Amino acid sequence: MRSSGFVLLHKPAGVTSFQALFPLKKIFKTKRIGHAGTLDLRASGLIIAGVERATRLLPYIESADKVYTFRLHLGFLTDTLEWDGELIEQGKPISIGEADLESILPSFRGLIQQVPPNYSAIKIKGVRASDLSLQGKEFELKSRSVSIYDLKIIGKCEPPENASGEIFASFELECHCSKGTYIRSLCRDIGHALGTFGCVSHICRTQIGSITLSEAVLPENLLESSIISPERILPYPVLTLSKEQAGMIRNGNWVPWKTPVENLSEENHVFVKNDMGEIVSLCRFEPGRVIPKFFIGQEE
Repeated sequence: MRSSGFVLLHKPAGVTSFQALFPLKKIFKTKRIGHAGTLDLRASGLIIAGVERATRLLPYIESADKVYTFRLHLGFLTDTLEWDGELIEQGKPISIGEADLESILPSFRGLIQQVPPNYSAIKIKGVRASDLSLQGKEFELKSRSVSIYDLKIIGKCEPPENASGEIFASFELECHCSKGTYIRSLCRDIGHALGTFGCVSHICRTQIGSITLSEAVLPENLLESSIISPERILPYPVLTLSKEQAGMIRNGNWVPWKTPVENLSEENHVFVKNDMGEIVSLCRFEPGRVIPKFFIGQEE
């Protein structure tokens, strides 16, 4: 029987999120692998990957907030908004200290408007913005609302090697933000707020929801035992069913449930276990009954 569940993956910089999944396909002998939240090629950090039927739960993970650390470099702008992209503008020499940066950060906390990078996976009439950029075509991305729950300075840091322009100051920061936030755009906009330009290096996603990078494993260290059950990732109540009840849920039928259920999500989602202790379905709880949404038990 094929396992269904999640793997906490530590993606290294230099491989795409898609490439980082290759070891999972080999270990679990399936092509049914997906992930929640893409990381840029140069970025590293936490990816939550779904195996087999657990991939159906990935949309519920993608909506979770994220935490990133990154390095902000002030003084020039590139086409990719990264430190080694093609130089677009070089700023005039300016002195920027930690106090200057701290003074403008409040304007980036809370609900803000942000224009995504031109080099991104956002699609325009079915074509990725990054592909249009590579083709030299002109287009305009609209701003979107994102939430920055916290943004703080970790400290000064060393400038990267092979930067495309002259760097006047470099800082390491941490950002706790909503789905859809682009750290590259954030660095660009912080640079503008300081009267210069900004780009980024060393983006690392350290947390998704309550799951931290410290719990993840590198691709080369993956094992079959690296798979974990869905309730470890999504904090829904777990109900244990009898063999007969589990069979009814498996067949798409609701089952009566008179016991109160605590700590429900806004959507009233619950996981149900069979009498063997295995998560078999995501369901919705209504007073008096449990209604199946879809089956996520082990493959035959």
